[in-house]
Amino acid sequence: MSSAAQPADPAAAAAAMAAAQAAMLQFTIEAWTLLAIGICVTILRTYARVKAVGFRRLQADDYLVWVGVTFYAVETSLAYSVGAVAQGLANNGMTDEQRATLSPDSAEYRTRVIGSKIQLAGWSSYSVLLWSLKASLLVFYMRLTAGLNRTYTIRIYVGFALLIASFMTILLNLFLGCRPFHKYWQIYPDPGNVCQPAVSNEVIWVYLSMNVITDLYLISIPVPMLWQSSLKPAKKIGLIILFSGGLFVVACAILRCALIVTDPVNGAQLAGSWAVRETFVAVVTTNLPMIFPLFKVWLGPILGSLLTTMRSQQKLTDKESRSDLRTFGGGGNSKQSWRRRGGGPPTANPITNITFSESEERMVDEVKMQDLKGWTDTSTTGSGPTLNGNGGNNNIRKHVEVEVVSEARDDKEMLDRRCPVGDEENQHGNFSFARGPRRSSYTGHARM
Repeated sequence: MSSAAQPADPAAAAAAMAAAQAAMLQFTIEAWTLLAIGICVTILRTYARVKAVGFRRLQADDYLVWVGVTFYAVETSLAYSVGAVAQGLANNGMTDEQRATLSPDSAEYRTRVIGSKIQLAGWSSYSVLLWSLKASLLVFYMRLTAGLNRTYTIRIYVGFALLIASFMTILLNLFLGCRPFHKYWQIYPDPGNVCQPAVSNEVIWVYLSMNVITDLYLISIPVPMLWQSSLKPAKKIGLIILFSGGLFVVACAILRCALIVTDPVNGAQLAGSWAVRETFVAVVTTNLPMIFPLFKVWLGPILGSLLTTMRSQQKLTDKESRSDLRTFGGGGNSKQSWRRRGGGPPTANPITNITFSESEERMVDEVKMQDLKGWTDTSTTGSGPTLNGNGGNNNIRKHVEVEVVSEARDDKEMLDRRCPVGDEENQHGNFSFARGPRRSSYTGHARM
């Protein structure tokens, strides 16, 4: 700070300095921790994709997320430099008298110039970071909606056009809004608000408007599709929340701009903290749909065993409550009968649940199992089944009919059959749910 802005009380100055150092330490820990988590999430996403499709079949969105995380590291370094190098100073927050008396040879002057350049670089990295992640989502949506109505494809193409137009708008506004360009770090005379990159209203509102418009449009692509689907309510709500993470990014962007506008002196440093949080959420929400299936695979055995235990306890509770209830085919003492046979417990529809295994025998007329002969189809041999010496029919006959029918489904039903957040791709690199509608019918008969 300039000498005119320093507190007259040394104790107050020391307290302010201690508070600033504590805030800087807290921000440093938070910023680098979030960056480490963001990099780990991106690595997990790449691992999941390589495991699903192989390294050679990675798509454009898999590379765009690495562009985003690279500039996320750059942005975090610049945000750290705002406090560690520039001490939160730039060419804003000064009166005309302070500007006139500040010597160009002083350390504060050089610090403010460096701080202004850091702010300008921060806006640039922020642009590339967010817009590369937005482009990655659009590429993912193209695979997600492949094989569905052409309306979704048109909306995605419109999204690409909107993304390109908004990106050009923010860059042209940033680099052409202040002319000549060196006024972005000019101290004296006052270059005006438009040439103060830390608090420029023109830069702030253009970035905010383009960011909000593009995020809301990206959310409008998958959310209506999920809302109109026939998924279970819990799964539907979970997926909608997963794809609506951009709303938190929008909230962070609005809060960041509000801090800058309401506090032109210290708001820039606070805004840097919220910029790091905003971009962290953007990185995580962009990669989460890809790593969600990986978490399902890793947590599946744990959750599966837990659900099995809960269902077993529920079945035991239900069985005890219905111990006096007889069902058709259940026998006199259903509990003892199924335990004696070694099979499962009787159900309300026991006929449809009968299965035969090697451990279950049916004895007929005291005929031993080793004396039974296989049944011969009389329709093909012309002779009847062979009888034993006692005139009994010691044959085994099993008739199995299998009928499998699959039919084409509309867009909503196709959505229900897929995992819209997964990477379930076949060996050709295409999503299993993106191969288009199919119709086939097969009826088979087997006899043993």
